[in-house]
Amino acid sequence: MTLTTLEESYDLEAAASADAAAPVKLWLCPNDDLAPDLASVLAAHWLDEEEQETAGRFLFERDRRQYLVAHTLVRRALALEAGLVEAELAIWRSPRGRPFLQPMPGGLPRGGAHLDFNLSHASGYNLLGIVRRHRIGVDVEPLERDAQAIETITTTFAPEEQRWIARAAPGRSRTRRVLRMWTLKEAYSKARGLGLGLPFDEFVFTLADDGGVTGFRPPENDPFARWRFVELEPMPDVLVAVAVPADDRPPPVLQLHYGFPWGRATPQHITLPDPVGAAEP
Repeated sequence: MTLTTLEESYDLEAAASADAAAPVKLWLCPNDDLAPDLASVLAAHWLDEEEQETAGRFLFERDRRQYLVAHTLVRRALALEAGLVEAELAIWRSPRGRPFLQPMPGGLPRGGAHLDFNLSHASGYNLLGIVRRHRIGVDVEPLERDAQAIETITTTFAPEEQRWIARAAPGRSRTRRVLRMWTLKEAYSKARGLGLGLPFDEFVFTLADDGGVTGFRPPENDPFARWRFVELEPMPDVLVAVAVPADDRPPPVLQLHYGFPWGRATPQHITLPDPVGAAEP
């Protein structure tokens, strides 16, 4: 029997009425795009009680700032997409900790019944993905990692993935391969709502040396089986991965926005690649 988690059931039901033409939307926002004082003011007005309590528990100001920028980014972008006021967004978490926007009776003011989102932040960068169709997982990682961390990360991968990494020259080339693989693994697992609860050696990517996913072997309990994966380097030495389930409908376009979403600036448009994974039943 295939195990379907609570959050996967939520998605499968919502996907039936999702807007097939809606794009996948990404926002990449460095911390520096929002002044610290302004981030604090916005957080005081927009974040809920639990989020504000979390922000107050950070020991270091840099970590608190990252949290405030990331979570005000989430509320601002979701407000633009849903047509709701930032402070009125009801965000709940699954038992595994994945956040969801609570559905509204009668649908959202700007159309549709479902918005899925996913947030990643690392070393001063914040990445938010939003989709009206199925689910989304995202990850952002700067290339700056120490050798010990890279070695530890590599041990979590499947043997064939480790062999591909080992074929790169030690140093920057190998680090890039490791973090390409890591961001894809994170994005997929987060889209599933499983995070680090899914062992990274239970699903396997085949990557082209110069970029792009050419093959994917999902774990046995994947309810979708076929996925579209996007690899980006939107800023020098900053790697991004996106994972969205694939179906028989035409692929949505990905829109990449830069900076804090004060308004609807013109995004960069990216075509999603062909799906990879197990054959559809």
